[in-house]
Amino acid sequence: MFTIGFIGLGLIGGSLARAIRKTELSIQLMAYSADPSETEEALSMGIIDRICKENDPDFFECDMIFLCAPVQTNIHYLPILKEIIRPECILTDVGSVKGIMADAAKEYGLSGSFIGGHPMAGSEKSGFVHSSDYLLENAYFFITPVPESSAEIILFYEKLVRAIHAIPLVISPEEHDRIVAGVSHLPHIIASSLVNTVKHLDHEEEYMRMVAAGGFRDITRIASSSPDVWEQICLSNKEAILNSLDSYIRMMETMRDCVRDEDGPALHKLFTSSRDYRDSLDDTKRGSVSRQFLLYVDICDEPGGIATITTLMAMSGINIQNIGILHNREFEEGVLRIEFYEEEARNQAEELLLKRNYSVRKKS
Repeated sequence: MFTIGFIGLGLIGGSLARAIRKTELSIQLMAYSADPSETEEALSMGIIDRICKENDPDFFECDMIFLCAPVQTNIHYLPILKEIIRPECILTDVGSVKGIMADAAKEYGLSGSFIGGHPMAGSEKSGFVHSSDYLLENAYFFITPVPESSAEIILFYEKLVRAIHAIPLVISPEEHDRIVAGVSHLPHIIASSLVNTVKHLDHEEEYMRMVAAGGFRDITRIASSSPDVWEQICLSNKEAILNSLDSYIRMMETMRDCVRDEDGPALHKLFTSSRDYRDSLDDTKRGSVSRQFLLYVDICDEPGGIATITTLMAMSGINIQNIGILHNREFEEGVLRIEFYEEEARNQAEELLLKRNYSVRKKS
């Protein structure tokens, strides 16, 4: 029986283990977590078959091991695992910085076993309790081989990624780090900086905090992510992040100059360019898969308003992923935001609510 081990069983590690367990593959799963409650819960739910210690000799049985801790912690485990695993064991990680992991694997003589991995999925929440078997579905999953990685290992990794319904993308560690510095690391830094800026600008009455609306909340949501994780990411992908930051700072200086000089045409051009590029991200013809299926519904502020809608959904067999009230409607289409797992469910809900004379707006 093929055996997979996990070091770390938080949001990503837990979701990966759940997704693998959900497949038809006959696989044995074992895991170690610094938080024993995570592995105990996973064992009780039947997601893993065995709980391991930090340097457990049972990892010798593994055919593949996923390092699912923060970057520097993953590096810490390399020399430990080197003394335990078999030479043919595939060693990988799911961290968001790949160059430093490839270098560390080479330093410890593990290049023949190591191949990097990184699913482009996540949440501002952390821990096994927030993991799910669908978090990685339709997400791009980077596979970053090193020169020593065999074609057989790469093909096996791609097959595993497809089995959990993610999308494998094989590139070099260096190219990966350049890409994620721009589309993942830089946005986190910007979100955090924006929140701190508004905090600084706000007065003691905290009116900014009180009225912070949809637009502000949407673009700063990721600022709620783990400070420990993002400290390590910034220090581990320093050069690529600095390059992205320099480009962003130049763009901010351009925007500042346009506002200062009251250069309307230049501002219009910049906003048009950003709108067009942003809208293109949701173009399904480009091969990406939209992962958010949303409805915004206007409802009266009265007892039972939300319960009525959820009951209608339940009676029609429509599964809801998330539901929430928007306390401020700036840039939003309705007061109730409903998220669905699938587009078909969203469309069924839209049809149902329109028949009941609700005001509904659809958004992907």
